[in-house]
Amino acid sequence: MTQRATVLLHPDFRVGQIDRRVFGSFVEHLGRAVYTGIYEPGHETADEHGFRRDVADLTRELGVTMARYPGGNFVSNYNWEDGVGPVEERKPFIDLAWRTIEPNTIGTDEFLQWAEREGIEPMMAVNLGTRGVAAAAALVEYCNGEAGSRWADLRIANGREKPYGVRLWCLGNEMDGPWQIGHKTADEYGKLAAEAGKAMKLVDPTIELVACGSSSMQMDTFGEWERTVLEHTWDVVDHISMHAYYEELDGDRASFLGSGTAMDRFIRRVVSSADAVGARRRSDKAITISFDEWNVWYLQSRFVGEKNLPLQKDAPRIIEDVYSALDAVVVGDLLVTLLNHADRVPVACLAQLVNVIAPIMTEPDGPAWRQPTFHPFAATARLARGTALDLRVTAPTVTTKQHGDVPLVTAAATLDGTEGAVFLVNRSAEPVEVDLSHPGVALTLARGVQVTADHEAAVEGPDHAARTIAEHVAEVDAPVTAAEPGRTTLTLAPESWLALPTTVTRA
Repeated sequence: MTQRATVLLHPDFRVGQIDRRVFGSFVEHLGRAVYTGIYEPGHETADEHGFRRDVADLTRELGVTMARYPGGNFVSNYNWEDGVGPVEERKPFIDLAWRTIEPNTIGTDEFLQWAEREGIEPMMAVNLGTRGVAAAAALVEYCNGEAGSRWADLRIANGREKPYGVRLWCLGNEMDGPWQIGHKTADEYGKLAAEAGKAMKLVDPTIELVACGSSSMQMDTFGEWERTVLEHTWDVVDHISMHAYYEELDGDRASFLGSGTAMDRFIRRVVSSADAVGARRRSDKAITISFDEWNVWYLQSRFVGEKNLPLQKDAPRIIEDVYSALDAVVVGDLLVTLLNHADRVPVACLAQLVNVIAPIMTEPDGPAWRQPTFHPFAATARLARGTALDLRVTAPTVTTKQHGDVPLVTAAATLDGTEGAVFLVNRSAEPVEVDLSHPGVALTLARGVQVTADHEAAVEGPDHAARTIAEHVAEVDAPVTAAEPGRTTLTLAPESWLALPTTVTRA
């Protein structure tokens, strides 16, 4: 018997405005994300600055609005001053995070100018692992200062007169993690972040600051870390970070397909932690979330771990996960979760952009191509505009090993004037009928994008990616099986993600 779910949609029920920064990504000095990723002088598509035009074109197609830089774990042992000025005078150094010789060919100016050319807002991170207040404030001055001060004048001497105007800044990275260079307790980090943030905002009061939250919900210090850090930084920060990665473990497909529910619970718990600090302080300020690392990453089953990496140079291949259509369905479901928290998640970064757990892959002196995960992100970034609607979803549940009971159907919807989109996910191995109820509203569903899960392991290379996409990603008509005023019935394919453009008018 076909399972059924109900989704109630009305344009007056709203979550909040969608911040375009929720479609951000991440460029870290890790593996081939930078070198032979976005940057490869000598490549047939390289521009006059050495950046690959084929990668830039795919980045635009992906719909990336923002990029976080330079890390990630990398930033916690990075001296930004070593990466500015004449390239021929820069000295290579050992990046302790990923045990790689970093040539320092690409640094702050090169990245910010690439982002500017590509219409991408930069999100910069400062080193609060091995450095501190002075270096953080100096970097803000270098990026955003007007002529007449030491670090702004250095930027001008290096060839950039106009300030970059970087708005969004991360106060370190994953400082709760024992793997982090300069790892700190919540109390130690909170005090340092508060002082660094204070100094940075004295240089430029217009910037927004992100405090480090927990590296995952599984950290032993989760919850208490957020409370302690925000008690110290409440008056200076605007956002607190979240990081989460999901993978299929031991063939547990049901849990993997339920990853969006785990993300939803994580967001709700961090919001509750932040609001509890605000309540104790009798503050009306709302700390929002920068979900600046999220993706499918086979961390436990494929990655050898940072400590087991040999010391390497010349952009080694690290964490180059290849993705299946199943992974793409889960990525689409995670995007549904982010849209449903638009009121508290204005910033998010798919980690990462190129080669390293990325939707875009390249070969040195060779092609660039899309992984299956490229498509749900690109479609969502293109269609999800305006306001996220507050849907009411009633669906059967399934009990999973990792997440307990999860709904078999998830949904999100957006609306910008009369144009919008509906996003639907079927986590079940069988088709599901969805009654989309829209009382008092005429709803027209246009041709959209569907991703259906596969049952085979992903294989490296553009040929397998292209075949998987051809078989499991398609433009489709809305799968409507019945329609009447105020109600539209659709049948969702098994284990699928569906995005449909809509037109909404009041009846």
